[in-house]
Amino acid sequence: MPVPVVDLSLLAPEIALAVLATAILILGLIVPKGSRFGLSWLAIVGLAGVLGITLAGWENQGTLYEGLFIVDQYAIFFKITFLVAAFLVALGSQRYIERIGDQSEYYSVLLFAALGMLVMASAGDFITLYLGLELMTIAFIILVCFNRTSARSLEAGIKYILLAGMSSAVLLYGLSLVYGLSGSVLIPEVAQAVARHPSPALILGMVMLVAGLGFKISAVPFHMWAPDIYEGAPTPITAFLAAGSKAASFAILLRIFVAALPGVWAYWTTLVAILAAVTIIVGNLVAIPQTNIKRLLAYSSIAQAGYILVGLVTAEATGVKAVMFYAFLYVFATVGAFTVASCFYSVTGSDEIKDYAGLSQRSPFMAAVMVVCMLSMAGIPPLAGFVGKFYLFATVVNDYLWLVFIGLVMSMVSVYYYLKVTLVMYRDEPVDNTPIKLSGPVAVTLLITMAATLLIGICPGPLSEAVNAAANTFFLH
Repeated sequence: MPVPVVDLSLLAPEIALAVLATAILILGLIVPKGSRFGLSWLAIVGLAGVLGITLAGWENQGTLYEGLFIVDQYAIFFKITFLVAAFLVALGSQRYIERIGDQSEYYSVLLFAALGMLVMASAGDFITLYLGLELMTIAFIILVCFNRTSARSLEAGIKYILLAGMSSAVLLYGLSLVYGLSGSVLIPEVAQAVARHPSPALILGMVMLVAGLGFKISAVPFHMWAPDIYEGAPTPITAFLAAGSKAASFAILLRIFVAALPGVWAYWTTLVAILAAVTIIVGNLVAIPQTNIKRLLAYSSIAQAGYILVGLVTAEATGVKAVMFYAFLYVFATVGAFTVASCFYSVTGSDEIKDYAGLSQRSPFMAAVMVVCMLSMAGIPPLAGFVGKFYLFATVVNDYLWLVFIGLVMSMVSVYYYLKVTLVMYRDEPVDNTPIKLSGPVAVTLLITMAATLLIGICPGPLSEAVNAAANTFFLH
């Protein structure tokens, strides 16, 4: 029996990223401790190279291992999203990680987390999907408690491993139910079997899938981990957790519910609509009284998950496109806001909003980036968030007008707590007038995030065209 030929060019980004992550880990063991500064630049330049390889393979599509690994423009688009997030986090966290030390371990585990996301995006079956998910989750557990001298970081790591284990068990049970009822782990075959034999047990499996993946995207009522872990984790990791992990989870949510379970769409669409509404309401209302910038951004991130869930309500191409569009622009706003918080903490040792008093005088650029990113998340035109929310709400306006109304009202509510931070930065007088100097990599990160947030909002056409092309390939499988 001839051995099937595997086109390894389809796996080029994953292979390159795995080699890069392993090389950085090994070099960290070999290179003397005082000479490891170059490893951060190796990770950053390497990520840029992997991103270039992924972009170059935009037209290179196919399946590997009899459908276990799918490489289409849908998967490639999400891979670009993850790699952009990883690149920005790696670039913006140099100054922060210099203080903690252990650069090789940090950048290596960061790359392995990104590798897990890449595998998730291309998963064509439940086993590959779960392997990618666990690789990402285990890497994030290490990163969350990376600051070993911080009791809050260690506490966050313990909470995350316990809750992540519970959510994985629920997800696995849901996947096993769907497998048992369909007789296959391949997503296209599951879709065919489910369409023929919908059953109450399948509905139970779907509910468990929603619960397991709801934890990963921090949707209410599975959000209890987010505020504590966002607050305790190193700030750059919080950014990657909020942006990359959430986007990866939505990538597999779409694969499972839109590609594998379209035959039972009527059973889960109302459930997702209610989940989206509750997440939007709780995330925005609980953010109002927060006094810690990371907890405020954590509840903001929960609300953003609710907005993205709106696109999942309709199992149609427009909903898939809206989710992809918003997931991409959300990376820039999130990484920008958390990078400002990380840099501010490195200088002042504080995450309290009141200590941001007079930031506009100490660092006008940092204050401007924070305002642009927050107002984008609020959906204020002409920023990228406005276009993204418009696309999301447009997908459900005909059938779920009440959900659109809730989204619009809560978006206006979010303006209140975002502007609360802005007022502190621009109205209040600083306790310390010392200017905050930005390192080159941090300044570049902030510039990229602010420029992208503005450009996508003013000219969304190119990104919209890329999303349309990618979403069209998604429905071919």
